[in-house]
Amino acid sequence: MTRWLLVGFLSAWIGLAAGVPAFAQASLESAKQAGLVGERPDGLVGLVAGMVPADLRTLVEQVNAQRLQRYAQVAQSNSASVSSVQALAGRQLIERSSAGQYVMTAGGQWVKK
Repeated sequence: MTRWLLVGFLSAWIGLAAGVPAFAQASLESAKQAGLVGERPDGLVGLVAGMVPADLRTLVEQVNAQRLQRYAQVAQSNSASVSSVQALAGRQLIERSSAGQYVMTAGGQWVKK
């Protein structure tokens, strides 16, 4: 599959909240708005603050596990590497992050968008 088809597929998938249940997506969005979590360049969610409630840490772990599973599926069906799918998804997720939310730079620093 061409890169453009892969980009389109990932865009549609990201737009559908990556298969995360609605309540979890709402909690994740609330945590992003509160500055507790943000999007990383590898397509995963990261904890911005060191001290977060255990349930939020669990949510981040669950979301990341679901994302990694989906990235592996996309990579396999497109004869691409998982890391390339993650990088593409990471760019798209960071671009789609709302102003005021945290995103991680390529250098590993959290910055407010």
